[in-house]
Amino acid sequence: MTQLEEVAFPAEGGLTLRGLLYVPHTPGPHPALSLAHGYGGVVRESRLLPFAERFAEAGFVVLLHDHRTFGASDGEPRQDIDPWQQITDWRRAVTYLESRPEVDATRIGLWGTSYAGGHALVLGATDRRLRAVVSQVPTISGFEQGLRRIPAEHSAALEEAFNEDERAQLRGEPPRRQALVGKDPTTPAAYRTPDAVDFYLEQTGKGGWENSVTVRSTRAARMYEPGAWAPRVSPTPLLMVVGNDDHLTPTDLALAAFERALEPKRLVLIDGGHFAPYSTQFPAASQAALDWFRKHLT
Repeated sequence: MTQLEEVAFPAEGGLTLRGLLYVPHTPGPHPALSLAHGYGGVVRESRLLPFAERFAEAGFVVLLHDHRTFGASDGEPRQDIDPWQQITDWRRAVTYLESRPEVDATRIGLWGTSYAGGHALVLGATDRRLRAVVSQVPTISGFEQGLRRIPAEHSAALEEAFNEDERAQLRGEPPRRQALVGKDPTTPAAYRTPDAVDFYLEQTGKGGWENSVTVRSTRAARMYEPGAWAPRVSPTPLLMVVGNDDHLTPTDLALAAFERALEPKRLVLIDGGHFAPYSTQFPAASQAALDWFRKHLT
């Protein structure tokens, strides 16, 4: 049994970040985990809760927070994604977790998935308070992913959209927007693959999710290279959970990043694509992470 609490804590710029905290009923202090969702997700609707519940039932305090401009957290413009700001805010979430009386601050781990799987590599390499890291189906290279997602003949139009958005902001206009996912090829969207559309559009909006993101978020994503940090996570133990048929955060890029990482490390290769860990492969993905955290935090 666990206790669930809604929490809030301050972040840079006077903003408040909000999330959920799971606390075991058994006497503490407990080892603790900080979890974060991927690109454009929110805590209550991005299938993080089953992971949090499984970890909490195993005796961990678990914190999940919405990134700024998403879900219950503050920030304008809404649905705006700056990976480095998200990393800074996630570091603050770890500091908040460290301050909780139920937590053993010497036993804190980090779990990130998809875009936040990339963040987990950066934080694992730059914050030695973390004693174990799990990076699930992570973003490795925004540049390489962009090359594969955008046909060469569409690149010039995309770059012009970025430039027009920049010029409009100079004129005082708000950042331009596009859909996060969409099937209609005539409507700008960050993701178009059927699995991404199905995953995101099953969300109800009750947790604050919207099918919208700023155009400049795509530019920032294409500039983001978290895989460069993989060799620097060591000596913090690193587990990578990778889908063997992932076309969104390509399998080969993740495997190459794992090869560059130093010991102690472990790779778990699961069947399926990018969204398999949240569905058919949830038992395998969650068990691998739980085993890793038990080994290094308990």
